[in-house]
Amino acid sequence: MNWPDTFSNLKLRVHSRESSLFSRRVNGRQGLISSWNWPENVLVTRLTDLVNWGRKNSLWPMPFATACCGIELMATGASRHDMARFGAEVFRFSPRQSDLMIVAGRVVMKMMPVLERIWLQMPEPKWCISMGACASSGGVFDTYAVVQGIDRFLPVDLYVPGCPPRPEQLLQSLVDLQEKIQREGTIDPTRKRREKWTR
Repeated sequence: MNWPDTFSNLKLRVHSRESSLFSRRVNGRQGLISSWNWPENVLVTRLTDLVNWGRKNSLWPMPFATACCGIELMATGASRHDMARFGAEVFRFSPRQSDLMIVAGRVVMKMMPVLERIWLQMPEPKWCISMGACASSGGVFDTYAVVQGIDRFLPVDLYVPGCPPRPEQLLQSLVDLQEKIQREGTIDPTRKRREKWTR
């Protein structure tokens, strides 16, 4: 049976009526269960894999665009590059409805409390992409008024280099984030690092 490519990362096993032996762990020991009457074309997977697959294909970005990187972010969402192919076309300007923050452009010190408040209003699980040199390291604005990297205030999952980065780079970072979500999941012990960022 040929399943679509979107199911390839789910680690699915397809059982048909002809299969007679299934491996199952019972009381900590590996045992074989025979003669199960499975319906035809049953998909068996772990719940966490299914949830991660759903979450990685339905990211709702919260754009925080302040400079020329914002123009590239808008171009990524337009028809030529089409972020909708990756399930991330629903740009939400309400933090309570989004789970991916894309910080595009420079962030000044006066704006940082607003950015932190928006980040704290986003529900868990949430992810952050730092887009462009200004958001990642301050860029050419090496002054006291510009934040020299938003990772001093927010936990960043992916950095996109460039000044400004092309839409293809942002799409690649979105694909990398989807792989990270599928691999690590949403119940990840390293995500406790978010607690130290709350004030």
